[in-house]
Amino acid sequence: MEDSLIRRGKGEDLVLLHGYLSCKESFYHQINYLSRFYKVTAFDFRGMGKSAPLSQPWSVEGYAEHTRRLLDSLGVRRPRLLAHSFGGRVAIRLLADGYPAHSALLTGCAGVPPKRGLRYRLRVKTYRFVRKFAPRYAEKKFGSAEYRSLSPVMKESFKKIVGEDLTPLLPRIRVPVLYVFGEKDTATPLWMARVLREKTPQSELVVLRGCTHFCFCEKWEEFNAVAREFFRN
Repeated sequence: MEDSLIRRGKGEDLVLLHGYLSCKESFYHQINYLSRFYKVTAFDFRGMGKSAPLSQPWSVEGYAEHTRRLLDSLGVRRPRLLAHSFGGRVAIRLLADGYPAHSALLTGCAGVPPKRGLRYRLRVKTYRFVRKFAPRYAEKKFGSAEYRSLSPVMKESFKKIVGEDLTPLLPRIRVPVLYVFGEKDTATPLWMARVLREKTPQSELVVLRGCTHFCFCEKWEEFNAVAREFFRN
């Protein structure tokens, strides 16, 4: 548990939720800076970083419930949330279900279904057909490198996560939310950010120019300044 958890600083609580297959250390610059003002808690999601592996596939809801229990056990109360990508999915689920957070900054937030064209739909149909007769070949031929690297349990969890549309949950969020996206993000492009902003009450959008999906690492000083200004309100 100790290796998968970082707690630093004093004051009101700030919780960091990392991206899929990433780890708490991805927030290195945020931990160092924001722990001057808050009690920062950063941990590895189950099956990632230095945490224990999953024993069964988890959906976003499973990760959110585990996060809630962990924070309760640590005595975290009404925290500010800072989440990246998949961590944003977990944050959305927590907030929509009434988790008592102060506010949330979600960067490169996932949860909006991507636009799929005819080529993609044909590829999916072909994959499903081939899988009936040669499942191993189908996984190798059609699965991404990231997907193929996963354990069987994590593959099933991944399917549950990426297939979930979280946009119906957004109107239920009742705390201030700031979306921070990179201008050149291709994993969660700006059109997704605008959908999130439109459907989330009390929300705003900041775009960091020249950045990709990891704007909090690429322009960490600018990102940290935005986070500090947002969280101090």
